[in-house]
Amino acid sequence: MTPRVVSFGEIMLRLSTPAYQRFAQATSFEACYGGGEANVAASLANYGIESSFVTALPKNDIGRACHMELKKYGIDTNDIHFGGERLGIYFLETGAVARASKVVYDRAYSSFAQIKKGQFNWDEILEGATWFHWTGITPAVSQGAADVCLEAIQTANKKGITVSCDLNYRKNLWKYGKSASEVMPELVAGCDVVLGNEEDAEMVLGIKPEGVDVTGGHVEAEAYRSVSQQIMKEYPRVKKVITTLRGSVSANHNSWSGVLYDGKNLFTAPTYQITHIVDRVGGGDSFMGGLIYGLLTYKNDDEKALCFATAASCLKHTIHGDFNQVTVDEVEKLMGGDASGRVSR
Repeated sequence: MTPRVVSFGEIMLRLSTPAYQRFAQATSFEACYGGGEANVAASLANYGIESSFVTALPKNDIGRACHMELKKYGIDTNDIHFGGERLGIYFLETGAVARASKVVYDRAYSSFAQIKKGQFNWDEILEGATWFHWTGITPAVSQGAADVCLEAIQTANKKGITVSCDLNYRKNLWKYGKSASEVMPELVAGCDVVLGNEEDAEMVLGIKPEGVDVTGGHVEAEAYRSVSQQIMKEYPRVKKVITTLRGSVSANHNSWSGVLYDGKNLFTAPTYQITHIVDRVGGGDSFMGGLIYGLLTYKNDDEKALCFATAASCLKHTIHGDFNQVTVDEVEKLMGGDASGRVSR
């Protein structure tokens, strides 16, 4: 059976300041499209996996431009709902050295934020699907989005479809009267694969790792074994817990790795030193896209799947925009130890 992955979430117009400028300096912005689940869909389509993305877009020129961008990457867009008034926007100020990057959202009353329970026929959308993916950004947008996400997860569970979640805590989004800790547990309970980092686990699930010093550029992988065990105990459906390990030396230099716990074994990926980051936005999504590809492709080899995800995400840090535009061959080459960057002729 050919794998088919369905992703659900909001896609936005991204407006970035050029050349590391601050918002107050910028006289122009670079435009592209992106969003957590759309970024995963793009990665999977790029790797040759049948990838469907479900969202809501306004029926205007901006919505159509976004739709065309998704189709350009080979993503199935047949289940996108057109309606509402606007596409959400986010502004990105890219940090440098000791100055962190900054994001400002302008997504209130977007088409996606206005969706309601019963608007999507998940039984039809998920027919024949192998995998369903969502992130913690989606239920943070609005009560309606949270309700629709729960509908999708419950339908996927009934159909025996693997469900994955990137916890993706965004403190600036939870503004409709409920907190992540109130909404997320019911959704996470329907998941088979959970991805997060040290902040996500604490802020969303109340689980905190010990011995972590992210600001000092050091993250100890073994500290996450207990976190993974606690998640599996609290959410019995979860079969794999994956943690991305990012050490922030500066805005331009991060260490990058990951761990995967399968209930018995804790696998650790190689650590990459990404010393000249081009664009880190979408880094976690590129990891998730690589992980889903790896778990679907490298059967019964979770360690290889983890290494593919880590290498894919490492390469994403060299690419402008939200989408990871690398090939399977390029990722596997880096997995094999070739990080020379030599010209391919």
